[in-house]
Amino acid sequence: MDLNAIGQTILVTVTDVGLKIVGAILLYIFGRWLIGVVIGLVQNALYKQKIDPTVVRYVGSIVGVLANIALVVSILGYFGVETTTFAALVAAAGVAIGAAWGGLLSNFAAGVFLIILRPFKVGDFITVGGVTGTVKEIGLFVTAIDTPDNVHTFVGNTKVFGDNIQNYSTNPYRRVELTAQLNAGVDHADAIARLKQKLASIPNVLIDPAPDVEILEFSAAGPVLAVRPFCNNAHYWQVYFDTNRLIRETFGEAGYPVPQQYVTMRNVA
Repeated sequence: MDLNAIGQTILVTVTDVGLKIVGAILLYIFGRWLIGVVIGLVQNALYKQKIDPTVVRYVGSIVGVLANIALVVSILGYFGVETTTFAALVAAAGVAIGAAWGGLLSNFAAGVFLIILRPFKVGDFITVGGVTGTVKEIGLFVTAIDTPDNVHTFVGNTKVFGDNIQNYSTNPYRRVELTAQLNAGVDHADAIARLKQKLASIPNVLIDPAPDVEILEFSAAGPVLAVRPFCNNAHYWQVYFDTNRLIRETFGEAGYPVPQQYVTMRNVA
């Protein structure tokens, strides 16, 4: 047994494998950089054509997935793996994965319909699947939403598309729903007139349509007023809190008594 020959063979083999590994790593790094460049070029070209940002990001995601698959195939081909065989394996694996991950594919299909039908776009304030917030991204499988308390939330596209969708950004304004409890002895007409006069002074409250102030219902303490100013969705919470403060201050300036309920207890015996 020629140990010297065996050593030379091992050295050549290790060197060859090591060079291929180094080459594969360099190919992967260069490929990932090139994929980023290609995605950036595609998205910039679409942005210049005034394409909707939602569509641009969706196209960028598809390009990224396809390019990464091509990169993996290239690396395997570099190691001498037959790519046609690999393609057949990928196809077979795709069928198996499709059967096992039907939910994932349904999310993908729902994402396609969301792009086509466009019930909302990136930047809209919506409620979907029990989550309310601003749309940050419509992905291949999930929709990313930032909630008002700044929590980045992912909702599956199947749940988004299969549930009710409320888009608060579509219409130019929305109504703020508030109530004001009056004491039974207070003149409701005077309270309504005071609130209507002062609601117009709140910043961002719309003049047209004019705020609504009417009797909503009656409670044991007295009439309950519905106070409903209108504003753009971006100013909703500012108008909401300012209106609550206005109700309290207006009733205080008018000297209205605090609503009270009296409970009478009788001794049956």
